[in-house]
Amino acid sequence: MPVPAWVPIREELRDEEPYGAPQLDVPVQLNTNENPYGPSDETARDIAESVLKVATSLNRYPDREASELRASLAAYLGHGLTADHVWAANGSNEIMQQVLQAFGGPGRTAVSFAPTYSMYPEYARNTHTRWIAGRRRDDFGIDVDAALELIAAEQPDVVILTSPNNPTGTALDPAHTRAILEAAPGVVVVDEAYAEFRRAGTPTALELLDAFPRLLVTRTMSKAFALAGGRLGYVAADPAIIDALRIVRLPYHLSAVSQAAATAALRHEDELLAAVDALRTTRDETAAWLRDRGLDVAESDANFVLFGTFEDRHAIWQGLLDRGVLIREVGPLGWLRVSIGTPEEMDAFRQALLEVI
Repeated sequence: MPVPAWVPIREELRDEEPYGAPQLDVPVQLNTNENPYGPSDETARDIAESVLKVATSLNRYPDREASELRASLAAYLGHGLTADHVWAANGSNEIMQQVLQAFGGPGRTAVSFAPTYSMYPEYARNTHTRWIAGRRRDDFGIDVDAALELIAAEQPDVVILTSPNNPTGTALDPAHTRAILEAAPGVVVVDEAYAEFRRAGTPTALELLDAFPRLLVTRTMSKAFALAGGRLGYVAADPAIIDALRIVRLPYHLSAVSQAAATAALRHEDELLAAVDALRTTRDETAAWLRDRGLDVAESDANFVLFGTFEDRHAIWQGLLDRGVLIREVGPLGWLRVSIGTPEEMDAFRQALLEVI
């Protein structure tokens, strides 16, 4: 609902609503792309013990540079990266906000290609950055010629690419990424929040960091690492770009608790990422099953599937919810997105969808 007239909010925010997927208490929750497999008892104990160690010093501010965590993240990413190449924050959302605070702002322009993550224009709005959205092809890939024309016309300070893209699951063609990097006059962000779920042979933009010093590659521990509740996002870039982000960070922005929990989780990389292969398999099985029912399905390299098209997608969404299955009504009109859950959760989704359609 609109903010009341007596509240002196910025006028461009008065009719806006807070971002957020529905949080409903239903048996099967497949709407926010969470990893359905939580940490083992062993990993949970290590996280808890690590937090306990810092709990007795919570009267002191945390390491504002998050040095140990950044070194651990760099080791995880590989590609010759060091702690100086990595920055961490409270989810990749805060990373993206910092990117636009540092490289966007009044008189500056950010460009992306829709449909894509719905928070991008909100980051731009919040930082007074001019927002331009190009369009994707019908298969949700990037039309590189149109993208290059838009970049030439707008001369954006920030270009945001997403691979795999949310909500479509589409991975970028690496040749298209390189072409955009060569053309962009400012920084280029490749959001790889779902990178661990990409199919074999799909490259990461981390491979391009040495060649393009204005490239930033963002990641998160929320998805593959099953740490959504930990709120830990990070970015890899040239150390000079990282230093620019440090200028706009809030003092002591990343708590000692967050740093301890994330560093502990990284020690259990093998266990936490073990479910990724199973989720990939279930994703591909789900996509095939939906196609067999005559539905359109976007090619996905993420842990979700976008499917449609429906004349009244809200009725389908509501019908599933009435049967205890929550998915996401997001993306282009007529399409719905289902996160990949456990086999039992996906069985419930399939049964409910058959009943609804």
